[in-house]
Amino acid sequence: MEHSEIQRLRFSLAAFSALGTPTKIDARLRESGVAGLAALYDGLEAVIKQEVDDKALVLADKGIRVLLRSEDAYPQPLLHKERSSAPILYYWGNPQLLYADGVGMCGSRSASDLGLKAAQECGREVSARKMSVISGYAKGVDTATHLAALNSGGSTVIVLAEGFNHFRVKKDYKDTFDPEKVVVVSQFPPSQPWLAYAAMARNKVIFGLGRALVVVEAGEKGGTLAAGEGALRMGRPVFVLNFGSDTPPGNKILLSRGGYSISSREQLGKVLDRRPTPAATQPELPLG
Repeated sequence: MEHSEIQRLRFSLAAFSALGTPTKIDARLRESGVAGLAALYDGLEAVIKQEVDDKALVLADKGIRVLLRSEDAYPQPLLHKERSSAPILYYWGNPQLLYADGVGMCGSRSASDLGLKAAQECGREVSARKMSVISGYAKGVDTATHLAALNSGGSTVIVLAEGFNHFRVKKDYKDTFDPEKVVVVSQFPPSQPWLAYAAMARNKVIFGLGRALVVVEAGEKGGTLAAGEGALRMGRPVFVLNFGSDTPPGNKILLSRGGYSISSREQLGKVLDRRPTPAATQPELPLG
């Protein structure tokens, strides 16, 4: 049965209201698909259902859409046998970028000048190969890689660590932000604020969507190191920047655990050229 965009938004919000956690939502979608979420919506109390309807209209008016794990259009690279941390994916911008060839990039929010410069160069190298840069929306490395892509005419996927109610186009992006070149995604309820655990969960989408993950600067603990380790466990190639004597401790850990050492932009380009381009097998989604 086909459901309208507004209905699917209602179902997604009902799922967060009735089930709460991604684990429970994922289980419901695996068991009964979108129909299972529709049943949750139908069973809501009248007052809660009205709140859900109102919130869905606000999202729709902003041009925010939703993908559900059981649907054919849900990005295939995010599908795993184990439970998913992103059974619901809200998006705004150009949805075709969710299926485009891309590379995840991550690093410190308080990156060094050397790290920021390297992040920019890596972002340009990825964009030069007509691949999207996939990263979070934090300051530091994330911002450097997104802007490198946009300033060089490329595209980027912004993966939020919070709900869409908190998303704004930041000042640094004002001159280059193009909805045709950007898609913003969030796996969280629209009202959810930034939380540390959410940033960790968000990283799974970053390296899940990308054909590889580039680690710019990782500490000896924290989200960037965890992202690199998660990508390695998933079998994604992890390209770790090697700055010689200035190599951060987390980078050294990832290199010791199977990450590929990258010491220049040119070297990154060469290893990306050797990676086979995945076939585009998913349906196109309408813009807007």
